[in-house]
Amino acid sequence: MDPARLRDRLRAVIQQERVPATPSGTAALPPSSTQGSAPADMATPVSEAPPSVRADARAMRLSEALGGVWEGDGHARVCVITRRYAASLVYGQASVADAATALAAHASAAALLITGTVSPPVPPFVFFDLETTGLSGGAGTQAFLAGCGRFEADGGFVIEQYLLPSPTAERAMLARLSATLGTAGTLVTFNGKSYDAPLIESRFHLHGLPWMHDALPHLDVLHPARRFWGQGREEGCSLVTLERRVLGVGRDGDVPGAEIPGRYFGFLRTGDPAPLEAICEHNRRDLLSLGVLTARLVALLARGHDATDDAWEALALGRTYEASGRADAAVQAWHHAAQLSAPVSPPRGGTPLGSAPRGPRAARAEARRSEARAAAHAALARAARRARAWDAAAEAWQVVVEEPACPAALAREAREALAVHFEHRAPDLGLARRFAEASLEGEDRGAWGDAVRHRLARLDRKLLSGRGPLFPSSPSPQPSGPRTSGRRTSS
Repeated sequence: MDPARLRDRLRAVIQQERVPATPSGTAALPPSSTQGSAPADMATPVSEAPPSVRADARAMRLSEALGGVWEGDGHARVCVITRRYAASLVYGQASVADAATALAAHASAAALLITGTVSPPVPPFVFFDLETTGLSGGAGTQAFLAGCGRFEADGGFVIEQYLLPSPTAERAMLARLSATLGTAGTLVTFNGKSYDAPLIESRFHLHGLPWMHDALPHLDVLHPARRFWGQGREEGCSLVTLERRVLGVGRDGDVPGAEIPGRYFGFLRTGDPAPLEAICEHNRRDLLSLGVLTARLVALLARGHDATDDAWEALALGRTYEASGRADAAVQAWHHAAQLSAPVSPPRGGTPLGSAPRGPRAARAEARRSEARAAAHAALARAARRARAWDAAAEAWQVVVEEPACPAALAREAREALAVHFEHRAPDLGLARRFAEASLEGEDRGAWGDAVRHRLARLDRKLLSGRGPLFPSSPSPQPSGPRTSGRRTSS
């Protein structure tokens, strides 16, 4: 058939099939900064046209609605959707160009976040995310949308999405995705090591396709994000939560993840592409946020503790430095965390801190501050102990036990360390016994309790034999509560 006549026939079929209907539950999302307008009023085909014509009409509706182009032949075709976010776009607290610049300048810092890879992470960083037919994985779960994003040389961010129009086209989609991953120097995901990468690899094997990306450095941002921004947070550490809390970006009308499989199955059943628009936009937002968040993370690692004004970030920074063997940088980060979480002095002439009524939010903030302070001094105490600076370690442990929001396990560790210190290094057996006894609080069973009771029995024998004073020369340890006197030290 003449191409011009076929085009006219397809348009006539499409015109017959359009009805002004919108599926219930479809949320309208604000368009992305580069998304073009596309008709969203396509509905179920009702034409009696031949199957080949109906299939072509369905494909045309899909590409028009989502702004994509077709690649491949026959049934092995995949819809490729490309969107570009301009470098000047302000995304939360920074522009896309700022993130691109930071990632390019500090790419080597990503090595601090990746372990167990043969080669170090190198640019280009390809950000990867899947939308699937199920949330639990397994052999029956199929990826129907694969998104890949990257920063461009001019500071923009470009996303390519590969959409599966039917399950029969999966092999073509996987081949197209493999070509893109082959250009990556480092793969970046969010929970991808546990979900996205194993799932897509299993689909490759199912089709007898080689999976050639095992040696590709893989940065899963979920795990460092939990260390840097998820400690002690009730709201969790999802990507949407991090968008709001770390990047200062909010989503309005975003499609819930639990609805995504049902929307795709609805498209397969009816041919209506409208429910897929919100899924594609959801995937694009995930990729853009992942790119900006990764840039923020590597910049923080490269610039050091002076780049943060949050105690929990500084704590995580110290732990990351420690794991990479940079002990001095770790100690500096922990000192910075201790300073950032120090008690706030009352204003001159004002009421003492804590005397005025406070709301639940202020109480939670103060508790988080106290918990961070305990964690910072515990890290400093361990570092001092490794350096055999016993008095400095004891001083830091005493700060830990005095914090009202100190976690129970950390308080037990601190009291045990102080019991050891005052028994063996700065002998004050009465004080050592009091710390040992306090360490039994909430943990008087099992191996821990047996060890403490053994220590108490030994201390009692020493005290009764006259090898130490019956009463401590230093004040009694305070298991919790605000400090009422100067720090207790071995001196």
